[in-house]
Amino acid sequence: GRDPVSLDHFRIGFLPLVDAGLPILARELGLAEEQGIDLELVRDTSWATVRDRLIYGGTDAAHMVAPLTIATTLGLDRPAVPMCVPFVLGLNGNAVTLAPPLAEAICTPGELLDSVTLGHRLADLIALRAREGTKLRFGVVHRYSSHNYMLQYWLRGSGVNIERDIEIVTIAPPFAAEALAMREIDGICVGEPWNSVAVERGVGVIINVTSHIWLRGVEKVLALQTAKAEAEPEIVHRLIRALYKAGEAFVDPVRFSENAAILARSEYLDGSADLIERAISDRIKLTAGHDPIHIPDFMFQHREAANFPWVSQAAWLYAQMVRAGHVVKSDEGYAAAQRVFRPDIYRAALAGTGVPLPGASAKLEGGISETTGVGTVQGRLLLGPDRFFDSRAFDPDQLDSYLSES
Repeated sequence: GRDPVSLDHFRIGFLPLVDAGLPILARELGLAEEQGIDLELVRDTSWATVRDRLIYGGTDAAHMVAPLTIATTLGLDRPAVPMCVPFVLGLNGNAVTLAPPLAEAICTPGELLDSVTLGHRLADLIALRAREGTKLRFGVVHRYSSHNYMLQYWLRGSGVNIERDIEIVTIAPPFAAEALAMREIDGICVGEPWNSVAVERGVGVIINVTSHIWLRGVEKVLALQTAKAEAEPEIVHRLIRALYKAGEAFVDPVRFSENAAILARSEYLDGSADLIERAISDRIKLTAGHDPIHIPDFMFQHREAANFPWVSQAAWLYAQMVRAGHVVKSDEGYAAAQRVFRPDIYRAALAGTGVPLPGASAKLEGGISETTGVGTVQGRLLLGPDRFFDSRAFDPDQLDSYLSES
């Protein structure tokens, strides 16, 4: 390795989740060091704390839920701080887990129905409970989280009146299983390994996964203050190259067990390597006492430019924020939200490495129904299907018509 004195010290905040895997592996496999970076990882328990630490200079970058970077830039619940996302840390990987009696009311535990059928059954149950005066309460990991917007997208698209018939509360991922166990909430939408922890404890049944709501949907990102990224572009480029290499290691089946063991360590996820390896290998146990089932693309990493920050994904998130009543639509806000995702930095970091770089910065989200070749700056790139469960597509140039059809 390099002389540690010559390494640039860089701190990344994270939550104990499987999709914090790339920064963890970049450190533990020596990939950051190869890029001249002494990478320090700082663990927190809630997204609010991760964000505060990043804003107030306790970290240089963070593993973060994608919409929170937009909310922070727009100043939704605090003074605005411009954020930038030059790299996506993972797509999908969340699940919807219900208390066992509720799961049994709408499906056979251990089977994964299609999201349309399941959504209608859940909508009927929600309407029945609301009429009885007992609204179902769902826990999500942050108000401005992909979990919240994916859950709302699915429920709204299944006919649920979200404002009237359910409650959505915030619960930090490490406490989600405990909240289910205590019956404080009826269901959770959370990342791994926390759904599996609820299943293992017998307090939850996984009924759906976010890859069945929006396949290839953006999930966690690398977030930096824009000022930091612009002040130190060179170290950011090196970090992106290290994270890209970590992605190669993450998806290598030969390394699954080793990677899971690293992530399971007390300073990282502090959990079961077995549960973590299941998430990495797309094998998920839906209910206690059943074998794990293979859910293709449950958590999507590395392949098909999964780390590329498509501006159209930021645009979709903004549209969901408008639908949820979290932001009042404006041209300025929409433009600012899209500026958060920075494909230009991603391309600059990986230019000359042979990594395939999409030539476009935005696409029709939900518009790819079968594997398709796309134009690139270097290398060859195929993108697989990215469909929404309701078969709608999102054109970032047609925000108003998209919202009026909602």
